[in-house]
Amino acid sequence: MSPTEVVVVGAGVVGLAAARELAGAGMRVLVVERHRVGAEASSAAAGMLAPQSESEPGSPLQHLGLRARDRHLQLAPVLEEETGLSLDHSALGLLEVAFTEEEERTLLGRLDRQRAQGLPAEILPPEELRDLEPNLNPTVRRAVLIPGDHRIDNVRLTRALAASAVARGASILCGRPVTSLVVEEGRVAGVRAGDETFRAPVVINAMGAWAGSLQGDPLPPPVEPVRGQIVAFDMAPAVLRHVAVSPRGYLVPRSDGRTLAGSTLERAGFDKSVTAGALRTVLAIALELVPLLADVPVSDSWAGLRPGTPDGLPVIGPGGLPGLFHAAGLYRNGILLGPLVGEMVAGLVLGRTPEIDLAPFSVSRFPAARRQ
Repeated sequence: MSPTEVVVVGAGVVGLAAARELAGAGMRVLVVERHRVGAEASSAAAGMLAPQSESEPGSPLQHLGLRARDRHLQLAPVLEEETGLSLDHSALGLLEVAFTEEEERTLLGRLDRQRAQGLPAEILPPEELRDLEPNLNPTVRRAVLIPGDHRIDNVRLTRALAASAVARGASILCGRPVTSLVVEEGRVAGVRAGDETFRAPVVINAMGAWAGSLQGDPLPPPVEPVRGQIVAFDMAPAVLRHVAVSPRGYLVPRSDGRTLAGSTLERAGFDKSVTAGALRTVLAIALELVPLLADVPVSDSWAGLRPGTPDGLPVIGPGGLPGLFHAAGLYRNGILLGPLVGEMVAGLVLGRTPEIDLAPFSVSRFPAARRQ
């Protein structure tokens, strides 16, 4: 076999997008995954692609997110054609709703700031809202439609990225938890997974919630797991057509009739248990948005681990050793940012100049004390 040129650690959306890009450029790529493809946050997410709703107007995260949202629009049909898999990508838009006077003021303030940036968003009159979403709670005081924000089936996206990466020549090795870097003469020379060593002059850390645990990294990204729990309802057709977001949570419809409700933000370590208290919280979010769901069967529930950072921004770019690159800490926006971030880090490996400033996302922004 030809020697591996790049080891990507992690077979979620980010790592697979990086591997796909590198393999497409002719590089010999090995993806090493601790469990199975998409086993962690990439499968546990709801699939929202919502930079306007999920990030502060004008922030570096929103700038990155808007680029990432555009990339999804380009990438989805390409992946569907390459793999034959439908990604259930819907561009109908997202509804942000307010139930109280204070929530309404906050929502309208966000609307004004987004309009000042030239981003499309519009207030819906009550009668138009009822026509769009007759099952939405009639006590909603105000609703704003964000036509650019949308959603995708993240499980299908992950599978399509994996299939495309392999078709382009990448190899994926599952069931190998990587624990440490191989470092020789001050630079990366590969990774270790148990008794196995996988050698390569370049390593991409796309380990999700485990990104800070790679031994041998002198500047590990301060990533910690943040648990989120989701409930799925089963009703065909789904009770909503648009993604609906309140200050407390969201509902995301899928074309197969499921509606996903979420989510919680819990610092519970690496525990992925589904808990009664969290289920109560998520069910309350769902019923506030669509009271009709009280009579709809709950088909499933699960928990995932978001990779959080102290400032809520991802870690993208070179690491503390030559040959080491980070694509980590995407927190609540892993599905949105994943394909673009993976491709951007792959571009750095290939010597390309990034199209956006990555300085706000550098691992060097964190004080050394936080990296111990």
